[in-house]
Amino acid sequence: MRLTPFERQALKAAAQNCFDAQVVVRLFGSRLDDSRKGGDIDLHIATQLTDPAQIARAHSRFLAQVYASMGEQKMDVLIDYPPRQQELPVYRIAREQGLVL
Repeated sequence: MRLTPFERQALKAAAQNCFDAQVVVRLFGSRLDDSRKGGDIDLHIATQLTDPAQIARAHSRFLAQVYASMGEQKMDVLIDYPPRQQELPVYRIAREQGLVL
C-alpha cells in the first residue's frame, strides 16, 4: 500500500469526522501496488448517511479536511450509502479488492 501511516490516519479520521463514526474507508486501485509509482488515491467510502444533501456536504468537508492535513491530492472518491439503487461494477471491485484503512 503506497500510503504513509500518517496519510492512512488522516483519511480515516476525516471520513469519521465528516460522514459517521461507523464509516468504512477502503483504498483500491493503483496505490495498492507497491511496485508502481504515482497514481491518484482511489477511495471507497461506505457510510450510513442516507440523505443526498448530507452526503454531498460530508464529501465536500472530507476533501477540505484531507487537503488541509495532507495537501492537495488527486483523489477519486466513491461514496456507497444504503439507499443507493444502482450497483456499478467499480463499487463491487472496490469492496472486493480494496483494503480497509
